[in-house]
Amino acid sequence: MRDLLRPLSRRSGAAVAVEGRLHQALAVLRAVTLANAVGLNLYRAENFERPLAGVACVVAMAVWTLTAVVLYADPRRRRLPLLLADLAVAVGLLLVTPLVKGEAFNATVPGFWIAGALLAWAVHYRWVGGLVAGAVLAATDLLVRDDVTQANYGNVFLILIGGPIVGYMCGSLQQMAAERDVAERRAAAAAERARLARAVHDGVLQVLALVQRRGAELGGGGAELGRLAGEQERRLRTLIRTQEAVGEDGRDADDPGPVDLRAGLTGLEAGPVSVVTPAGPVEVPAPVARELVAVVRACLDNVARHVGEDAPAWVLLDAVGDRVEISVRDEGPGIPDGRLEEAAAEGRLGVSGSICGRVADLGGTATLATGPTGTEWEIIVPVRQEAP
Repeated sequence: MRDLLRPLSRRSGAAVAVEGRLHQALAVLRAVTLANAVGLNLYRAENFERPLAGVACVVAMAVWTLTAVVLYADPRRRRLPLLLADLAVAVGLLLVTPLVKGEAFNATVPGFWIAGALLAWAVHYRWVGGLVAGAVLAATDLLVRDDVTQANYGNVFLILIGGPIVGYMCGSLQQMAAERDVAERRAAAAAERARLARAVHDGVLQVLALVQRRGAELGGGGAELGRLAGEQERRLRTLIRTQEAVGEDGRDADDPGPVDLRAGLTGLEAGPVSVVTPAGPVEVPAPVARELVAVVRACLDNVARHVGEDAPAWVLLDAVGDRVEISVRDEGPGIPDGRLEEAAAEGRLGVSGSICGRVADLGGTATLATGPTGTEWEIIVPVRQEAP
């Protein structure tokens, strides 16, 4: 129901595009029903007690048909005032029928022409709009009649069920179009990740493997460099294998759904690193958990690299309502002013990419507080969202 009342600017592009195509078809229907109404009123001209008033009604129908086609063609004008005006014109023509044709009329002046307003409500507000407009038109049609015949009842019944059915079908088309766009974007993202994984495999992994082998041969500091290169090689290979499990829809084929974030963060606790978590589980989507663990690991890597291998660090996890908060703190000398901007300019993306970039992709914030007494990252990420 909320999506029915959502402003047009906040609807998905696919939904707006589908609605535009439906209004194009509705424009053709308006022209056909107008031609039918004009022909029938000319054929039944002797039934009009006030012929000039009948001509005015037909002219009004033609003018409004052209006006509605032009106005509905602009997505920005498809709002409640236009829909109310469309419905009001149809209701007004039904109400003036007894004055134009007399009390003993059989067919209303607009006839099937009122289907334009009915279907416009159904297209824009889906089944709810079709039901509301159908009820208003049906009640008005019955109100102006002295008696209800079987034919009249059939027309009213079709109005009442036709509007909601068409509205439901329009909503289904919009939903399918939106889902198709999401699937296409995910497939494109998966293909791009696979391409990047191949590039990494062909270049970076081979270099890391070479550094690992040559470092072991050199010994000393070279051996330590080789060990670090070997760790990064294993991480990259794990990432590439993970991408192979991504299907064409962009989701992990073996995605287990919500997982306990505490388990991933607790696995980082080793040596000088202390992890504090809540007593109860902190469930988040599996992709979000993987990204958050990677963010914390990047923070701890910075501590080990810039403060020292044995420098203590603390990781605090907390769940607050619809978000999770993670704090990573150390007691190092802090980060000098301008150092992060300088590193980003040099192409070193440890903070801007591994930390801030990941958190931004999750829709969260990463705040850095640094000084002579240490550095602290405060990471806040909403969890009630679709995993990226």
